Amino acid sequence: MTDRQFAAESASIAYSLTGGTGAPVGYAHGILLSRAAVRSLGIFDLDVIAAGRPLLTYDQRAHGHSTGRPKSADYRFEQVAADLLGLLDEVGIDQPIDFVGSSWGAAAALHAAIAAPYRFRRLALLIPPVAWESGPTQLRQWYFDTADTIEEIGPAAWRRQWAEMPPLPIFADYPQAKFSPDVDDELAPAVLRGVGRSDLPDPAALAVLPHPTLILAWDTDPLHPVTTAERLAELIPDATLHVARSLDDVKSWTQRTAAFFAE
Repeated sequence: MTDRQFAAESASIAYSLTGGTGAPVGYAHGILLSRAAVRSLGIFDLDVIAAGRPLLTYDQRAHGHSTGRPKSADYRFEQVAADLLGLLDEVGIDQPIDFVGSSWGAAAALHAAIAAPYRFRRLALLIPPVAWESGPTQLRQWYFDTADTIEEIGPAAWRRQWAEMPPLPIFADYPQAKFSPDVDDELAPAVLRGVGRSDLPDPAALAVLPHPTLILAWDTDPLHPVTTAERLAELIPDATLHVARSLDDVKSWTQRTAAFFAE
């Protein structure tokens, strides 16, 4: 399917909207990924989840076929939430959507759902990112350290380092889980710093979120800790949490999400 382009603030967002009937389904990927990269992992099948319904997918700014600029504020959670809401306007989706967000995409979905709750029917939040940290030692420091590394050694050397990194333990026996970052090399440091300076919505706002929400997390991932998923499940009134501890369990997420959206 040929991409279309949405002129967001300071970026062009590449997206596709397939045909179908019924309530639409949408998806937003995580940092350093893209629509193509997610599909190549072979873990989460968006077509099965949509099951003949309209399916909206897009590359977040500076990723895949989308553009951006080297300004860290452009990649904060609030801005990518605004991109999502603007895209819904662009494509003319005016009925509540069932939306899946992974990591950075989960943060976008939460901020967008709070800003415009009437735009969403159900939410599926995959591996929500680390949030609400305090104190001198924070896991999100990884984003700033990685941005510094890219600028110090150059994108090519950073990509070689990335390729040599071991997979998360949960994917130790699944080589296909390795991917090459699908982000513009010149923009990657700004993207990372923007995400590092972001946070999930205030707990008080989440406590009145009206949407049925499925939260899917995996263990052994410091940037997507189970504690964040557990806290979200406590805060969101109509939330269901599942924590995967094996590859087969992660692969069950497609059917879990499809069943959740079918309710």
